[in-house]
Amino acid sequence: MKIAILDDYQNVALDLADWKSLGAEIEVFTSHIADPDDLVARLAGAEVVVAMRERTRFPADVLARLTDLKLLVSTGQRNAAIDLKATERHGILVCGTGYLSHPTAEHTWALILAAARHLDVELPAMRAGGWQSTVGIPLHGRTLGLLGLGRLGSRVAKVGQAFGMETIAWSQNLTAERAAEHDVAAVSKEELFARADVLSVHLVLSKRTRGLVGAAELALMKPDALLVNTSRGPIVDEAALVEALRDKKIGGAALDVFDAEPLPAGHPLRTLDNAVLTPHLGYVTQDVYEIFFRDAVEDIAAYQAGSPVRVMSLT
Repeated sequence: MKIAILDDYQNVALDLADWKSLGAEIEVFTSHIADPDDLVARLAGAEVVVAMRERTRFPADVLARLTDLKLLVSTGQRNAAIDLKATERHGILVCGTGYLSHPTAEHTWALILAAARHLDVELPAMRAGGWQSTVGIPLHGRTLGLLGLGRLGSRVAKVGQAFGMETIAWSQNLTAERAAEHDVAAVSKEELFARADVLSVHLVLSKRTRGLVGAAELALMKPDALLVNTSRGPIVDEAALVEALRDKKIGGAALDVFDAEPLPAGHPLRTLDNAVLTPHLGYVTQDVYEIFFRDAVEDIAAYQAGSPVRVMSLT
């Protein structure tokens, strides 16, 4: 059996699980393979592919050409980059792994604090011999707006409350009663954008959330407000956000996710002084990676034994 492990940027997969127990030939790819034709060519002969989250897309046309593929393991519990209708059609089994959500909530606050205290400016300045050059924004007494109040949004709300922030939220299915369970006030979408000093996105990417934060929503925000996104890039209209940041229509953005990942070197977001950017690090922690790769090995072993586990399906 040949196994391909994709997008292991830190080259740690083989150290975090007992891959030798599978008795397989394993190839690790530490660089992203963006071109579909190149991906198909490099995965030739692989019976099993382990995909790290949604870093690599598996649309129908790619899956149709991966004629050796029998098992596709996706780290995490869902993967919008895999066409499950196509995998079912081609007889490709798809299995997931366990996951931890709290690291992403922690990283959300790393981004909020970095942006509020201008750490992207002050940290390199200190290394270069500099001293104070910015004035930070306090969070106590400000309003934290949560676009989504599920497992992640509610965790982020608790930290905001600990900082003394007022917390408000909106999502399409959020009720006042559900929000009150987290000591959060449910408001309208328009009020959320208009009142928030920090607006943090915590929604799953879907047809109805794609582009949900567009030019109209950004126009409602305060001129010193901060937009934070650790969810999925396409929930925010990236072109509209770049324009709002460039024209100083909002105070800034703190982003961990983007439309195209890895973010192209020449992308305009990289040039803006009011954008704090990290390379999709929300889930990249030791504990999460250990779960990902341990469960991936278990998935493959179960497949070898003819008793697959953690199967992902359309239903």
